[in-house]
Amino acid sequence: MDLYEYQGRDLFERHGLPVLAGGVATTPEEARAIAERLGGRVVVKAQVKVGGRGKAGGVKLAEGPEETVARATNILGMDIKGHTVHKVMITVTADVAEEYYFSYLLDRANRTFLCIASVAGGMDIEQVAAETPEKVVKAPIDANTGVDETKAREIVSAAGFPAEVADQVVEVAVKLWQAFVAEDATLVEVNPLAKTKDGKLLLLDAKVALDENAAFRHPDHEALVDQASVDPLEQAAKEKDLNYVKLDGEVGIIGNGAGLVMSTLDVVAYAGERHGGVKPANFLDIGGGASAEVMANGLEIVLSDPSVKSIFVNVFGGITACDAVANGIVQALALLEQRGEKATKPLVVRLDGNNAEAGRAILDGANNPLIQRVDTMDGAAERAAELAAAGV
Repeated sequence: MDLYEYQGRDLFERHGLPVLAGGVATTPEEARAIAERLGGRVVVKAQVKVGGRGKAGGVKLAEGPEETVARATNILGMDIKGHTVHKVMITVTADVAEEYYFSYLLDRANRTFLCIASVAGGMDIEQVAAETPEKVVKAPIDANTGVDETKAREIVSAAGFPAEVADQVVEVAVKLWQAFVAEDATLVEVNPLAKTKDGKLLLLDAKVALDENAAFRHPDHEALVDQASVDPLEQAAKEKDLNYVKLDGEVGIIGNGAGLVMSTLDVVAYAGERHGGVKPANFLDIGGGASAEVMANGLEIVLSDPSVKSIFVNVFGGITACDAVANGIVQALALLEQRGEKATKPLVVRLDGNNAEAGRAILDGANNPLIQRVDTMDGAAERAAELAAAGV
């Protein structure tokens, strides 16, 4: 989960990191109140989860409350790279002398954590790395030892931070790591980490990504979710404890096991190329226990997507036998009808593995006109794509 800058700023402040005083507003009048509270010159910054705000006109200085209102009026509602601005952050200004870069991130490729630091901040770190790679230090972080003062000094020395700010950067490095670990983040990035003309360090920006898989350890993170941008189907699936991701396609996918579902997405995409470019409409893993209730919930979510024209239920029986899954499908259709949510889209079902023959017999015996049983994964994907193309 990516945070807005103001949320990252608040997170940094909670962990004792030096940030600017500020607030967030959704209306020009709220912006005025914050500017009056802060006093003097302020910065009005668009809150969108995309870079390039300044170049797009989403970051402006204001000399006082009245100008703050004007700036907020212009920025709120602005479109920045396809993102509409609904909030602005108002902060006091800083008299900046130098700008640096500092971040921690999860290095998935090398299965470790990584610190990236540079004395050339205030611009894209990718550009710095391409044009002046000697100014970028990449230091692997051992998860068992983390970043203490000794490790922080190694990083600061390697990056060539000026001696007059070295101790402050060390302190920031340690506290930023503590925040990274405590919040189960996958990224904390500060650009710029600024030295003011009076020699103090400030974190002038905050880019933070949190690991949603660790949300159970952080009930407070729920308040950070941008509900306006959450897909309603994904939210409904989450409430039913289903692993669902909305995609841009026409074939609804239901499977048991993440690996199988991922493979199903691929075979449907390949088959769809032969049927007018039909694509998978979602990722939905119902897990190992495909009970009637679970299957009904899954079908309800998938059928709620108006883009779905057909559904491919792909199940490999392991711990859960195929006959139990087949009964679950039949009962799920009946359960949906009882709820007043009768299914109308064709279901292509492929069962294989434990008790597959018994499961197929159950589906055949149900004689439900919506169910079309296909024994192979490729054949079922082909049929689902064909039906979706016909229903478009």
